Amino acid sequence: MKAALDRALGVLRDDLRAMHAYAVHPSAGLIKLDAMENPFRLPAELQRALGERLGAVAINRYPGERTQDLARALAAHAGLPEGKALMLGNGSDELISLLAMAVSKPGQRIAVLAPLPGFVMYGLSSAYQHLDFVGVPLTADFELDEAAMLAAIAEHRPAIVYLAYPNNPTANLWDEAVIERIAQAAPGLVVIDEAYQPFAARDAMALMARHPQVLIMRTMSKFGLAGVRIGYLMGHAELIHHIDKLRPPYNVSVLNAEAGLFALEHAQVYERQAAALRDGRAALQAALARLPGVRAYPSEANMILVRVPEADRLHADMKARGVLVKNVSGMHPLLAGCLRLTVGTADENAAMLAALEASLAALVSG
Repeated sequence: MKAALDRALGVLRDDLRAMHAYAVHPSAGLIKLDAMENPFRLPAELQRALGERLGAVAINRYPGERTQDLARALAAHAGLPEGKALMLGNGSDELISLLAMAVSKPGQRIAVLAPLPGFVMYGLSSAYQHLDFVGVPLTADFELDEAAMLAAIAEHRPAIVYLAYPNNPTANLWDEAVIERIAQAAPGLVVIDEAYQPFAARDAMALMARHPQVLIMRTMSKFGLAGVRIGYLMGHAELIHHIDKLRPPYNVSVLNAEAGLFALEHAQVYERQAAALRDGRAALQAALARLPGVRAYPSEANMILVRVPEADRLHADMKARGVLVKNVSGMHPLLAGCLRLTVGTADENAAMLAALEASLAALVSG
């Protein structure tokens, strides 16, 4: 038995066996504020309407025209410019994987470049496709280091440059002029990841309209459909046409497509939810500013990065008090002592602040 298992394991890539999988932490029984989810459920009448609509879907058939309807609806929702196209992904994660596949060329060293700290899937998907991932540290205040970025682009000639806008986990929007100069210098694709666009004051649609190498990636997860897993990639029609060839033909289920269409038809409900979260973010920022020993960084997303004393202990203590936030202090040296707080409902935010304040008091008292 063991010999057979060893032979089976032996056919797997050595680097794959050495990798660590993306971790999703258990949250049962906790106030879950670690994953930037929209905390609001649909109103009861819309839940019933969605249930009836999904019940009528022909799930005995493969997805087809309905996913095309969703792509057209998302294009209209985003205000897609002329000459651009849109493709669907099973969340943004699949799109990142497809982009890595699109630029991977056997026998050639291909680089992917992104600022750090940033979204971990850029590096993971690069590793899966044997691409060289180049991380360029942000400045101490989490801004793009323009000189370092341009030097890395000149040295490595990356096939893809990822720029998260706003960034995760720092939650800030970067200087538009710096992004433009990076886009002009990049020899390949520039992918602007706008996962948190519903909460941000700016987007990069005009940049994409000016530059054919610029793609914009968005998701319906932060819109309020994290469980539905719909991402979309927008850009020059010819680029999207070729990248879309790698997409599995039925990667978005007909149920997910129908749920996405339903959400877009009730976009005003989700817009009100996003507005409530932006208001909650402002209230949280004000409350955090009053806590001794806590530094809250500016945010254009539905999360706030805070630097605290003894982040590991505070994270564990808040969890013991029933509140789960994200400990990012070990992700990158620039994040030492940092926690990432998701903006939740008013009650969840109050519970999180109470847990943080109590944990800080316990820390001081020893």
